Amino acid sequence: MGLTKYKLGELIEQTEEVNSQLIYGAEDVRGMTITKQIIPTKADVTNTDLRKFLVVKPDEFVFNPRTHGKRIGFGYNDTEQAFIISWNNIAFRVKEEKKKIVLSEYLFLHFNRAEWDREACYRSWGSSTEVFSWDALCEMTLELPDITVQQKYVDIYRAMIQNQQCYERGLEDLKRAVFAEIETIKHTANKVPVGELLKEVDVRNRDEQIQEIQGINIDKVFMPSVADASSVNLKNYKVVHKGQFAYSSMQTGRDECIRIALFDKEEPIIISPAYSVLQPKSEDVIAEYIMLWFLRPETDRLGWFASDASIRANLDLGRFYEIEIPLPDTKKQRAIADIYSAFVARREINERLKAQIKDICPILIRGSLIEG
Repeated sequence: MGLTKYKLGELIEQTEEVNSQLIYGAEDVRGMTITKQIIPTKADVTNTDLRKFLVVKPDEFVFNPRTHGKRIGFGYNDTEQAFIISWNNIAFRVKEEKKKIVLSEYLFLHFNRAEWDREACYRSWGSSTEVFSWDALCEMTLELPDITVQQKYVDIYRAMIQNQQCYERGLEDLKRAVFAEIETIKHTANKVPVGELLKEVDVRNRDEQIQEIQGINIDKVFMPSVADASSVNLKNYKVVHKGQFAYSSMQTGRDECIRIALFDKEEPIIISPAYSVLQPKSEDVIAEYIMLWFLRPETDRLGWFASDASIRANLDLGRFYEIEIPLPDTKKQRAIADIYSAFVARREINERLKAQIKDICPILIRGSLIEG
């Protein structure tokens, strides 16, 4: 069968349809990530004129020409519904007459590789802001196997995606079940201020024995720190042990999220001195139950409401302590905490599945080229 080399400009065309008739509203606005996912926008578009927004139909692509370090914000609409995205992005599709040569989903596998990101960033230009232009995209080349070979590897990718999505739906069902139980507790158990349940601890990394620096994100999950710590004095960093919380008072109002996470690993880590480290005051308070309460969107909204009027809209520790949590007996807490532990374990598996899918894209492309 052999491989055929093409410039991308031979296969794709830019789409410039805009939402001029306001067919699509704020609920249809999407964004994209450097991990090549389409996500609901995080921007407040309440008072935004959506008529200039680009319409991205099923089987179409979109990317942000402004590079982000070494990655390109990119997405592929693999749904059956159109959405809109900010006009400063670029949308495109496979030319109709080229659909017998290349599958859109196969092309997405090509874009969904670190190798493609590196080449795209290499072809970008600019000083303070690097730009990856439409012309630069069209000048890129790729080799294509026969379309039957493409379909074979697309089917493998689809099967992996469907497996991960099925697992994720089960994860959401588990989350909904435990939230339903908490909703019942909310109306039956006595409410206790967080300040009576948790206390701050301050253990510093004085001997510098711990080198792993982490932070927390708006999903309330610990993650490797993105800050450059090469010249930082780690002696002042705070130590977090299993069963302790990390809490950040900053930007609660802006993100509409209380930044808190429960550390559940055996080996301790260190976090920025800007964080607070908290732990239960007594054995009658189960940390996992407390954490589950802070996973609720309602609690995040309460934190947003309680934030101060500063630019960062902080939720200082004193105000955080005033939030009340319904506290059932320890046995009930433990039963719910066990469900939370199962949820966390499944969430980690789900993240590994997504990482495997990301890693499989270059392998699939390589396999298709060898077979082609």
